[in-house]
Amino acid sequence: MSPPAAMPMFNAEGFRQTKSAASSISGFNDEPEDVRIVGYDPLVPPALLQLEFPASQQSIETVIRGRKGAIKILTQKSDKLLVVVGPCSIHDPEAAYDYAHRLRQLADRLKDDLLIVMRAYLEKPRTTVGWKGLINDPDIDESFQINKGLRVSRQLFCKLTDMGIPIASEMLDTISPQFLADLLSVGAIGARTTESQLHRELASGVSFPVGFKNGTDGSLDVAISAVRAASQPHHFMGVTKQGLAAITTTKGNEHCFVILRGGKRGPNFDAEHIQDAKSKLPAGTLLMVDCSHGNSNKDYRNQPKVAKCVADQIRQGEDIIMGLMIESNIGPGRQDVPPHAGKEMLKYGVSITDACVAWEDTVPMLEDLADAVRCRRAVLAARNAAEVAQIN
Repeated sequence: MSPPAAMPMFNAEGFRQTKSAASSISGFNDEPEDVRIVGYDPLVPPALLQLEFPASQQSIETVIRGRKGAIKILTQKSDKLLVVVGPCSIHDPEAAYDYAHRLRQLADRLKDDLLIVMRAYLEKPRTTVGWKGLINDPDIDESFQINKGLRVSRQLFCKLTDMGIPIASEMLDTISPQFLADLLSVGAIGARTTESQLHRELASGVSFPVGFKNGTDGSLDVAISAVRAASQPHHFMGVTKQGLAAITTTKGNEHCFVILRGGKRGPNFDAEHIQDAKSKLPAGTLLMVDCSHGNSNKDYRNQPKVAKCVADQIRQGEDIIMGLMIESNIGPGRQDVPPHAGKEMLKYGVSITDACVAWEDTVPMLEDLADAVRCRRAVLAARNAAEVAQIN
């Protein structure tokens, strides 16, 4: 008679007990599943985290104001420019608050021409390996305290929005939005995940506008297809606020847009590429230009040049461009994290992921974009007046 199959070991909470790392890499054994899983840890339910860190009334008003402003721009009921600007990723909440305070003052000054939304990215896609963001490893020491990361991140988002600054973030996975999406005014899907059905389904159900970046190869078609897919209703497996698996049914999100970020074929922000994109976009779909990544040839010092080129097109009356994305921080460039050193050895206000332009360079970039909007407003008004006169 065959011996009984080995029973998996569970703790009192129903979670499989953590295995030793050695057993997970020793090759195949007699277990039918979880051969390469080291262990499971309980994840705090989204509803509990929202109860622990509730959004203030000021936060809610900030979020809704940002969403409504972005939707007015996307539906061409506002001629402002949506500018998503801020750190490539946030690793130091205190520096993020410092940056947000500066940005709020500038946003108030330029509010007639720009809707400024702060980049508040918590998760980073990786081509191979590296720090995956504040949620995944909040202490930057490879301890991967994800429950702590979620708490730190929610507290961060609550405080940023309570300061009166709307925020945007990339949706890298399909679970974390349940913890944080109530505090977002704008979302983004990155170049690596624009083709993902899961992310298109996710975008179809969130309560805010979402931008899809063109593919890493520079292809615009995948982003256009993503916008179309996200506009439709979907049925898929998801997670509830209580942390339970569920079948999710969405209405579709009509407020999606395309983000040009360049690619392996080179930048795609100049007038020729903008006109090419314009000819391919479905009616009513607008463009945002990412000043970093492929458009800057991965050199942060080129971001002001990209912004200037786009601003000049706007000055001439180009109305397909509804926004820009800029990677900016307090200090310029980037820094490596010393091995096993954690946060202590890092420079204040300097990115540990992609390099960013400094705050002192960000201000004139935004001022120039505001001027471009005023010029576009005058150009389009003159065109409309000329057309009316011709009809009469």
